Amino acid sequence: MLIEKIHHVAYRCKDAKETVDFYKRVMGMELVGAIAEDKVPSTKEPDPYMHIFLDAGSGNILAFFELPKSPPMSRDPNTPDWTQHIAFQVADVAALETIKAKAKAEGLEVVGPTDHDIFKSIYFFDPSGHRLELAAWTTTPETMAKLKAVAPAMVEEWAATKKPPRHAAWLHEKEFAAH
Repeated sequence: MLIEKIHHVAYRCKDAKETVDFYKRVMGMELVGAIAEDKVPSTKEPDPYMHIFLDAGSGNILAFFELPKSPPMSRDPNTPDWTQHIAFQVADVAALETIKAKAKAEGLEVVGPTDHDIFKSIYFFDPSGHRLELAAWTTTPETMAKLKAVAPAMVEEWAATKKPPRHAAWLHEKEFAAH
């Protein structure tokens, strides 16, 4: 494989300064760069922007564009809010609880921790409406190998039937049994 890692992932934000402040305060991310131009370098379109880059740890960069001349941000009305999200890995469940407390102190509604069997996660929205997930692994290499082994068959079955294959149903069975 020629790909080494993701260089950065970019999203739109409503306000660059508000976004930098939020991610620093709640997530502990530092601003590592900013680029602003009147024209898009790749397309030469006239579209003033502020492009910010945040350190998401371990060489990962989360970037945002503020586009003041573009129409207001909105979501695809055909995509549920829970689907599109940015997921960050944290060291352990204690780190999840720490960030959950910070998010709640910001007045944010936090869902979770949700037990996905292989990891636990919490969810909340940033100031621009992007759903964030923070996840802490709780699994073993054996469990991950089991999940990887059934993944190709699951994708093939889904492609043929568009019905959820049951190969990895054990991941959420205890979660659904509790409700």
